[in-house]
Amino acid sequence: MKSTDFIVIRNNLQQCKMIEMHLPDPAALPTDALLVKVSRFAFTANNITYAVIGEQLKYWHLFPAPEGYGIIPVWGFGEVLASKHPDVEIGETLFGYFPMATHLVIEASDVSKRGLRDAAAHRQEVSPVYNAYARVSGDPTYAGRQGDYRALLLPLFMLSFLVDDFLAENDFYGARNVILSSASSKTAFGLAHLLHQRQGIRVIGLTSNGNVGFVTSLGCYDEVVTYDHITAMPAAEPVAYVDMAGNSALRETLHRHFGARMVYSGRVGLTHRASEPDEPALPGAKPVWFFAPDQIRKRAKEWGPGGVDQRFSAAWAGLAPRLPEWLDVIERRGPSEVREAYLDTLQGRVPPKQGLILSLAE
Repeated sequence: MKSTDFIVIRNNLQQCKMIEMHLPDPAALPTDALLVKVSRFAFTANNITYAVIGEQLKYWHLFPAPEGYGIIPVWGFGEVLASKHPDVEIGETLFGYFPMATHLVIEASDVSKRGLRDAAAHRQEVSPVYNAYARVSGDPTYAGRQGDYRALLLPLFMLSFLVDDFLAENDFYGARNVILSSASSKTAFGLAHLLHQRQGIRVIGLTSNGNVGFVTSLGCYDEVVTYDHITAMPAAEPVAYVDMAGNSALRETLHRHFGARMVYSGRVGLTHRASEPDEPALPGAKPVWFFAPDQIRKRAKEWGPGGVDQRFSAAWAGLAPRLPEWLDVIERRGPSEVREAYLDTLQGRVPPKQGLILSLAE
């Protein structure tokens, strides 16, 4: 058997190709191993962020590729084709972190009724969340279009949820105005949806001229400002800035405009991929990376077993009904379609209202 893998040159993401890799004979799988067919996966600008910081956060280690190349991780669904684990059946559906490929071999560990973990040695340098797979066979909330929404937004909305919780825990550092760059991105509008429900918090979205209509239509931003008008914003009150764009010039402009009234500057995303390695010292709060695993660990300890899941599930239940009006799911299948979708996302050509669900299988 062979797997088709979509690989990119790590230091030149524009260069990509398909390769075929040999898979082990299902009958010869090691004890507890699973052979999984990757049936469909979501692809968003967040996956490009995984590639941009793949070296830094060890994402390239998850799914080995030829020297100099990498396989971008994606969130999606897989079907168990062969199982050497006594508690995992052929035909089961798994939801989790997969390669852009047609197949994956998982070393199943910590198997429970709800999920399992890939114990492969090369995968252990990342946060445990990336090695966990939910067993979702027969679960209607993971089936059909609901499953597509989960693949597209669930991991991103967890980040939105954690940023919202972190800011609220710190009383927004004294600010009542929260500015989000790349306001049309899925992580940003998930966060805006949560912030909009908080008493006394005003949410300002920064976006391009072409995305103003979409961002305004979401109904969760109190104000929408285009990038060419940010210095016209009033600068008399404290603001908290959540940077989804990762644009050094934009960040500097905002800091110099608000000065000491920039009381929080959190770096979350890299949708613009325009960060400079050596940035000058800026007025206001020092820009810091928001590291989601730290907040999860903190809250898991404070809220006890199941506390994070319970609160996140309630937040997701509030978001899910809005998604059919906010997103059009576009399905694309086969190597050439996946390549085109990847390059469109890399170049920022995918309209924000579109959610891409891909499969390398024809």
